[in-house]
Amino acid sequence: MAINKAMQLALKALSYQDIDIKKSRNLVELKTIDPFKAFYKTVDYKIYNDNYEIPTRIYFPEEQIKDCPVLFFIHGGGWVTESVETYNRVCANMAKYTGHAVVAVDYRLAPEHHFPIGLLDCYAVAKAIYTQRFILNVDPERITVIGDSAGGNLAAAVCLMARDRGEFFPKKQILIYPCTNNDYTETSVYPSMKENGKGYLLTAKRLNQYITMYQSSEEDRNNPYFAPVIAKDLKNQPDTLIITAEYDPLRDEGEDYGRKLKEAGNKVKIHRIPDALHGFFALGIQYSPVKKSYELINQFLAE
Repeated sequence: MAINKAMQLALKALSYQDIDIKKSRNLVELKTIDPFKAFYKTVDYKIYNDNYEIPTRIYFPEEQIKDCPVLFFIHGGGWVTESVETYNRVCANMAKYTGHAVVAVDYRLAPEHHFPIGLLDCYAVAKAIYTQRFILNVDPERITVIGDSAGGNLAAAVCLMARDRGEFFPKKQILIYPCTNNDYTETSVYPSMKENGKGYLLTAKRLNQYITMYQSSEEDRNNPYFAPVIAKDLKNQPDTLIITAEYDPLRDEGEDYGRKLKEAGNKVKIHRIPDALHGFFALGIQYSPVKKSYELINQFLAE
């Protein structure tokens, strides 16, 4: 169903501009109040990144615990908010609807920890899983990297870093409305930033605030691990599924990243979900864009 005028007015009212980190974090913490949490099959486990212990949580499908394929999941939140705790239901549903064990990483957040600290936390956990130094001893061929929004950015960067370092080689990645660029001002080359940058919950101004808090310096913006779409070399990347949302300022840069991956010789599928807003994947399976996304994800995982 298309967004009508009444919905547009409501979205505009909710699309506040400036970020108050404390208030934003307190707001997302409300998602930890989940009456179904006690029924999730989970195991908490930690991985070291140098001297820092990175928390992870493993979510298991309802009917199977042993010998599951794995989704290595990196949550969104603009590198600034959210956590494994706030993504509990998303990850539990992901395990349920894909039949995969989901390993979610609680990477360190900005602005307390700037780029590349969060990325290196994600990379350390991915390396442990792929090199079988994790509590789950899973065949690397059966592991998929997945992330949404800022987590999609980190997932793409992990795969680029894995190729460059040669320590492990992801076979598949799923990027859900990923943040791939470095410019959220009026100079952005992407039409969706102008079309959807106001009035659709996630605003261009808010994106610019997020990315400014994430960077350690302006030079970071020229780093392909910071903004994967600017990478000059995108060869030898995993088979990729990119899912974007119609009314999302990040729509075009996610799709452009997919096109550039394809031009570099990678196998890529790009799907735009009609009438969807940024963040829709956190809603229930009864919501048609979520249902459609799982159909696309499961088809991709089965290939």
